[in-house]
Amino acid sequence: MTDRLLDAVRVLDLADGDAAAVTRVLADLGADVLKVEPPGGSATRAAAPTLAGASVSFAVHNANKRSAVLDPHDEEDRRRFLSLAQTADIVVDSGLPGQAATFGTSCAALADRYDHLVVLSVTDFGTTGPRSTWRATDAVLYAMSGSLARSGPTHGTPVLPPDGIASATAAAQATWAVLVAYYNRLRCGTGDYIDFSRFDAVVMALDPPFGSHGQVAAGVTSTTPWRGRPQNQDAYPIYACRDGYVRLCVMAPRQWRGLRRWLGEPEQFQDPDYDLIGARLAAWPQISVLVEALFAGQTMKELVAAGQAHGVPIAAVLTPARILASEHFQAVGATTDAELAPGVHTTVPTGYFVVDGRHSGLRTPAPAAGHDDPQWRAGPAPVPPPSGRVDGYPFAGLRILDLGIIIAGGEVGRLFGDMGAEIIKIESAEYPDGLRQARIGDAMSDSFARTHRNHLGLGLDLRSDRGKEIFGRLVAEADAVLINFKPGTLAKLGFSYDALHALNPRIVLAGSSAFGHRGPWTNRLGYGPLVRATTGVTRRWTSEEAPPENARHAFYDATTIFPDHVVGRITAIGALAALIHRDRTGAGANVHVSQAEVVVNQLDTLFVTEAAMAAGVAEVRDDTSVHAVYPCAGDDEWCVISIRSDGDWRCATTVLNRPTLADDPRFSNGAARMANRGELVALLSAWTRTRTPVQVAEAMQAPGVPAGPMNRPPDILADPQLTTRKVLRDMTHPLIDHALPAETRPAPFRHIPPAPVRPAPLPGQDTRDICRTLLGMSAEQIERLISSRVLFSSPSTGSTRPNP
Repeated sequence: MTDRLLDAVRVLDLADGDAAAVTRVLADLGADVLKVEPPGGSATRAAAPTLAGASVSFAVHNANKRSAVLDPHDEEDRRRFLSLAQTADIVVDSGLPGQAATFGTSCAALADRYDHLVVLSVTDFGTTGPRSTWRATDAVLYAMSGSLARSGPTHGTPVLPPDGIASATAAAQATWAVLVAYYNRLRCGTGDYIDFSRFDAVVMALDPPFGSHGQVAAGVTSTTPWRGRPQNQDAYPIYACRDGYVRLCVMAPRQWRGLRRWLGEPEQFQDPDYDLIGARLAAWPQISVLVEALFAGQTMKELVAAGQAHGVPIAAVLTPARILASEHFQAVGATTDAELAPGVHTTVPTGYFVVDGRHSGLRTPAPAAGHDDPQWRAGPAPVPPPSGRVDGYPFAGLRILDLGIIIAGGEVGRLFGDMGAEIIKIESAEYPDGLRQARIGDAMSDSFARTHRNHLGLGLDLRSDRGKEIFGRLVAEADAVLINFKPGTLAKLGFSYDALHALNPRIVLAGSSAFGHRGPWTNRLGYGPLVRATTGVTRRWTSEEAPPENARHAFYDATTIFPDHVVGRITAIGALAALIHRDRTGAGANVHVSQAEVVVNQLDTLFVTEAAMAAGVAEVRDDTSVHAVYPCAGDDEWCVISIRSDGDWRCATTVLNRPTLADDPRFSNGAARMANRGELVALLSAWTRTRTPVQVAEAMQAPGVPAGPMNRPPDILADPQLTTRKVLRDMTHPLIDHALPAETRPAPFRHIPPAPVRPAPLPGQDTRDICRTLLGMSAEQIERLISSRVLFSSPSTGSTRPNP
């Protein structure tokens, strides 16, 4: 079945905690995931938060799997373990030293022993580098990745994003990395060992300081290193209304004109300069006065309807409970009633993917420990014969037509291009990619240069009959088409999935949209900030402190790009799974991802817990970890410390040289620490204020307490763990006068080289070359089509197409 794209893949799951989300995605896509647990079951089955004594996180991250119990102290079970590893395709383990160590081996040793095996070891900081023994929580990852420095008021305590986003982002990156290595194994017959670091992944994939930044930042950011903190209210502004809040996301000139009409065509804002984002941002305090007056007396529902009617991207700022119960999520099957604990049912997200119109997600609940025999579900499925060539890129030979735009679309093509695919970026002269917006005087934005490296640029008018014919010829010889248009746009151009399939039965169509390609909200205008508002993330992205007097609200998610980067990775995972299925069966597939559903699945533990508490279906025991931001010595310097348990607190009191605090009734257990959080933070703050962020982190990490400095971009470039592991490297572009630090590859593979760094093309830069070499057109034909505006080409005569 096409909703089981990975049904030929065997996955041995040794992972616990957040890494279990990696194998959940593989299980959703149909892989046979066999979880190995010790006698009595995994300790994470009781990890808070719990519902009727069962861990919510364990329940949602281990659905669709099977469970076998093996005793590492039993000789026969040790033999069974090695037999399962030998006959698996993928092994996923987590932690230092990991569960493999209990069976007398390691991830690296398994990869050495079984050449075909892809082994993924997931740890907080990797197994190499000066900070490999450090421990991380989501709060620590936010601080060290740079996300915290862009969250909160311009002055004062930074604001931690909602717990769970960092771990889920790392899981998506890990899933992409392990599938890339598996695809490479299908190509060459040799597996891989991946020393995966969650910190590396969050730096690259959550809100990268050295990645694509979206249209607003592309037009106004400076390349000068800066240690300040950005203004966090007006980029994607939020306004109070009669029953809550709404958010605007006015990007394109036509959207600004729609807002202007809605405001009654104010005379002072008729200048055409306001079509530019930079000019609007400069005048936004004055524009806001009009918006506030218009919105104050209306409801969220009324404003969303009116905004949509005017072509203005707008969304209500909803709570998590409201999105799970929304008419849209229920209509499209984005949520499912599931048994999370014996006899206890609640609402859970279904999963990330819709494949050929069906959700490829939750089918069976998490199994009881030892529910299954330690054997594979069926015999190995046939796979294409390998080429035998170990060197080279896994996607060499794949041709992908990339219609994706901005970040959520652009990242998908980059991920494939970085691993060797030929990516043809198709743009029209009238509607170039929004990431091309650059500062005045610049030929290309840094964001576009990073996102579209290793691409070819084809200028093509898909609205013309001749343009449609050319696109159809390209589809006939392509492997995949990538999109993130508003649903229905490609079909209106004459290229529905059925039309693409008729041209090429092996074609994979993969794309995303704000709210999916069906359901009541499918036609809503959407960008990442609107998705965050609608799904409840904005409501959770707030501070315990009162907002400054001049602030319109207490929400601080305006400068993040979440979920765009992770949506790109989820879409790429679905596309690659479809290509794996296509290579085995010969049949293409249509994979679609709703960005809103991605957010809810990323925060599944949080959302399910809140829904269960609201419904009162059973006793909920919440997590009592204390994650907090602390002031440090220096100007606007901060760090994060996480106290997860009584053991962490005892270690922290030793670091403070105040061991008697360990038994202080205000802090001696999790409930007490939560109840006296303010006193605990004040106590620790008195100590952190006399030390630099790195000194605090090193002192706390020594006995195993998760802590980290709040890094800004210059700190990330100098981070000793990232530099040792070569996570970033400088990239150059002939049109940009400074080096561009960019990710080296998705993870440190043994057999897959770092990404090539061919420069991103100008619009239509490779049009002539593509038409000549791929379509066999003569120079005369090409020039006629350029003259008639079916094709267009940049003034540059160079091509970014690599030499054969």
